[in-house]
Amino acid sequence: MEKRVKIKKKQIDYTLLITVMLLVFIGISMVFSASWPEAIKEFGNSYHFVKKQITFAIIGLGGMIFAINFRYSNWKKMAFPIFILSILSVGLLFTPMGLTILGARRWVKLGPITFMPGDIVKVGAVIYFSSVLADMGRDVESLKKGGLKAIGILGFSVALILIQNDLGTAITLAATLTIMIVVAGFKLRYLLPLVGIALAGMAYLFLDAMKNPDSNHAFRVRRITSFLDPFADPRGSGWQAVQSLYALGAGGIFGIGLGKSKQKFMYIPESYNDFIFSIIGEELGFVGVSLIIILYMLIVIRGVKIALNSKDPFGFFLAIGITALISMQSLIHIAVVTSSIPTTGITLPFISYGGTSLVIYMGLIGILLNISKYGK
Repeated sequence: MEKRVKIKKKQIDYTLLITVMLLVFIGISMVFSASWPEAIKEFGNSYHFVKKQITFAIIGLGGMIFAINFRYSNWKKMAFPIFILSILSVGLLFTPMGLTILGARRWVKLGPITFMPGDIVKVGAVIYFSSVLADMGRDVESLKKGGLKAIGILGFSVALILIQNDLGTAITLAATLTIMIVVAGFKLRYLLPLVGIALAGMAYLFLDAMKNPDSNHAFRVRRITSFLDPFADPRGSGWQAVQSLYALGAGGIFGIGLGKSKQKFMYIPESYNDFIFSIIGEELGFVGVSLIIILYMLIVIRGVKIALNSKDPFGFFLAIGITALISMQSLIHIAVVTSSIPTTGITLPFISYGGTSLVIYMGLIGILLNISKYGK
């Protein structure tokens, strides 16, 4: 009898595994389709970006296999050191190893490896926060017993992203940790002070933009307001949103055909990264984007099921955190390309070009699959 139970525990959630691998395969195909014009222009090789993406996918697959076979409870023992390492990775931005690309200092070059500390902070924060919430239990419902500590970790983690000047990632992490803390039983009204701080920060940005029209803050404010009517400044702050909407509109129901996008010819900046969903809509149409959304919904459904079936609080919160992180980043990316929210540079998990993002998210899926092995 005992032997049968052990065999049952070794079964992973194959629906989740197949769903993620489908997204990775679609991502490789779309990265090639969206990137070859720029690859030829910049490197004289149409396969430049897709070869890198395939390499990242293979590394990510190795990380996923490791995580599937590495018992998730071990992550709890290493949660605090992992969080400290994520903080130290942010510190590297302010050393000669920090790289500034397209006006943003968000990358670190460590020998042959280039990575984004923001992605590492997301992982470190989710793992550490899961450990803290699991240890707190019902104490998180009280501000004195555990609520203030939880808010402090949330605010500090988001601040680590904000100092990198990466608003999109900060919003993603804030939403993820908020979901985790609310699921734990924390009362939403206790978050009002953080909301007040955020509103005060936005007010400061607007006032600074009015005083200094040429400042970086002014540019960000124009980005925030332009989504209300991107066509008011189609060649300026509304350029990306307008071109993205053109791409989605051109796709219609079935798309204009794989590889036939016109907007990828230097009309949409970072079309293989921050705006890849637009190219999917243009080439594969409503049918294609609907398939992508269904696959992400499957990840959410399976992730929540794994969380509910986990046998301990840490497994529950870790599964919820990983699922929330993937779903919130996907949602924000889709909202940006449809001009539903202001433009922010944020990737589409498993699909957009990017080594750090792909490897980390595939590794997180491996952790989720490991939790499913030991579920009830």
